[in-house]
Amino acid sequence: LWNGSFPFYPGANACFPFDTTWAVIVSIFLSMLATFIIILPGIRGRGRLFWFLRVVMGLFVGAVVLTTQFTRDWETGWVTANTSYKSFSCALVNVDIGLHIGLAGVNVTLVGNPVHQLNETINYNEQFAWSFDADYDQSYDEGLEKGLPSPILYVAEKFTSQSPCGMHRQYRISSHYASLTLWMAFCTWLVSILLFSMPILLYGGYMLLLTAVLMLFSLLFFFTARSTTKCPIWFGTASLKTYYGGSFWLTLVTGLLCLLLGLGVIVFNSVQPEKLKLVFNLDEGKGEE
Repeated sequence: LWNGSFPFYPGANACFPFDTTWAVIVSIFLSMLATFIIILPGIRGRGRLFWFLRVVMGLFVGAVVLTTQFTRDWETGWVTANTSYKSFSCALVNVDIGLHIGLAGVNVTLVGNPVHQLNETINYNEQFAWSFDADYDQSYDEGLEKGLPSPILYVAEKFTSQSPCGMHRQYRISSHYASLTLWMAFCTWLVSILLFSMPILLYGGYMLLLTAVLMLFSLLFFFTARSTTKCPIWFGTASLKTYYGGSFWLTLVTGLLCLLLGLGVIVFNSVQPEKLKLVFNLDEGKGEE
């Protein structure tokens, strides 16, 4: 009667090719970088290179701290499995199932091999948010009402508050604290940029060091969620395992970079202040002032 499919299952939603929030942030910082490149010829002497390096480094740190707030690859995993596509149906499909965990929620993807199977297009990308202004259980219930495919609902159910896995509480609280520390790191980064431009080099180094500490603390908060929760996700004989994603490692590298730069500024300010003034294009009179 229904052509082999159930009427309460709508067609697959089209997957947007990229995250618009990430694109907006990157576009803003690239525009700022282009502006600084335009005025670069106005900087005289060898200080031009040091000035350009400071600009690139500062924009890179700010872009990373702000972008990782909205990325969905702090923890990610993929598995290929033969599984049922719809409830109350014995038909099996071969699909790639992806789980992507960010600070704002869980993203579950489902892509068929091939994409067109059972007279349908299997290409899903669903977000289940747990931020302060979002209700994860409500978004999961909406997915049930829409009739999302069974693999997506199975993965999303593991993170509900009623799940015996207990992952919802751990991941949600850890993500909130990690997000909070990253916002604090963004504020300290702004203060460090202001202090370096005044210039108050020593206190700018302290603020850059504080930025690094906050970024590393955000990683520690997220690490506690993954290390304390164990709940396997099985699709037949295949298991969906997750690993730290690009945002986690990018935050770690940037935090260590800020740590080295902050310590370098503090050490050079005590040992060789003349060379530090050279890096920041300061003459002796301006530095003493």
